[in-house]
Amino acid sequence: MLSTLLWLPLVGAAIVGFIPGNLEGAKLRQITSIFALIIFGWSIWLLTQFDLSVTGLQFQEYLPWLPKIGLSYSLGIDGISLPLIVLNTLLTGIAIYSIGEKLERSRLYYALILIINAGISGALMAQNLLLFIIFYELELIPFYLMIAIWGGEKRGYASIKFLLYTAISGLLVLAAFLGITFLSGGTSFDYVAVHPENFGLNTQLILLTLILVGFGIKIPLVPLHTWLPDAYTEASPATAILLGGILAKLGTYGLIRFGLQLFPETWAIISPGLAIIGTISVIYGALSAIAQKDIKRMVAYSSIGHMGYILVAAAAGTDLSILGSVAQMISHGLILALLFHLVGIVERKVGTRDLDILNGLMNPIRGLPLTSALLITAGMASAGIPGLVGFAAEFMVFQGSFSSFPIPTLLCIIASGLTAVYFVILLNRTCFGKLDNKHAYYPKALPTETIPALVLTAIILFLGIQPNWLVRWIEPTTDLLARSNITSPKIEQIAIK
Repeated sequence: MLSTLLWLPLVGAAIVGFIPGNLEGAKLRQITSIFALIIFGWSIWLLTQFDLSVTGLQFQEYLPWLPKIGLSYSLGIDGISLPLIVLNTLLTGIAIYSIGEKLERSRLYYALILIINAGISGALMAQNLLLFIIFYELELIPFYLMIAIWGGEKRGYASIKFLLYTAISGLLVLAAFLGITFLSGGTSFDYVAVHPENFGLNTQLILLTLILVGFGIKIPLVPLHTWLPDAYTEASPATAILLGGILAKLGTYGLIRFGLQLFPETWAIISPGLAIIGTISVIYGALSAIAQKDIKRMVAYSSIGHMGYILVAAAAGTDLSILGSVAQMISHGLILALLFHLVGIVERKVGTRDLDILNGLMNPIRGLPLTSALLITAGMASAGIPGLVGFAAEFMVFQGSFSSFPIPTLLCIIASGLTAVYFVILLNRTCFGKLDNKHAYYPKALPTETIPALVLTAIILFLGIQPNWLVRWIEPTTDLLARSNITSPKIEQIAIK
């Protein structure tokens, strides 16, 4: 059942990549879209079959693969991974539709997108540590190629930087997993077979630090973030949607799954430091976004800030904060995908992303009124305006984190006001004002170009009005995780060991 989410996109990538004949880009796009639609439909079907009364793993699959090295084909999902899988399949379809029919080397591009989809779903489903690493690293080369081949003017620099940082991320996580398994005294890397709670405090701190730094690069957190602005800015809009919308969520997912869940007592010790790092990321991302002139780079820096909310919530470790952290992953993925898609439309139609040049796009005759209206909605959602999904997720984060870390939470609330500042700057300069009467005759955005934005906007509105449709899948699992942290052995017992 879960294998379909893994093997169907890989089969699709093989068909798109090696199908005989000189097919046009439009035909390849249709074939890829069909596979993406089937994969998304399958994830929705899994959503309907998911038992909300079961807090553990569901739809489990197990097959011994290489037992001598402890590698097994072990899959399973719970309330944390399932919503992210649905987000992955949704944004894959959005990215494919965002590309357009005219694309050089389209056969390779579409195949890489399907491989990325399979890798991310595989990482979210993997219940074996080595299997997770395989899928976690599978994303590296496809994204590197997508930035290096179809990126902007500085794509070479951005792609190499992305490659180096993410490779280091994988090596650090692998080192932590090897340490966890070998020190457990077993030969299996299955998630249920490792017991890091039996380690001494110093050992746990070392292993958890490797996990935090490794996944912190992928998120990324300050000061491990320097690859992100270049990669997001130089990537094509479709690639940026996948980078920010879902790939970064592997980092936050990894922190909760392999940090908080495996090391609850040690996590409690370092949680004040994590809350400080998350708060710094929130404030730094907001202030850096305000200083930008390139609207795509502004959105990229805003992503750093919003990912910081997730770390603060995860550090708090309460049932509501953990629920809010997962909801924020989904909210951020939807909003960021919408912003990157709309920025791509503006760049194609106007020819620039410079805030000093853009002006008056709300003009109903010569501007881009629908694109501007959707951009305003996306900015409001990112700023946490009530009635949109961003507000629901951030409210859970703030309310759940305040009891544990009141000062970091208050600083994050203040920083959310800075989010409104930089989006007001963006919208005021981009959408309003007078157009140049001599040069500003922009081509209209086609209906096919705005459909992905309309779909994302509808979801953002719906989940903002009915957030229960999001949290009902997540809550049983996060409640169990929070309760297990509360009932874990005392920190003093670990110190004795």
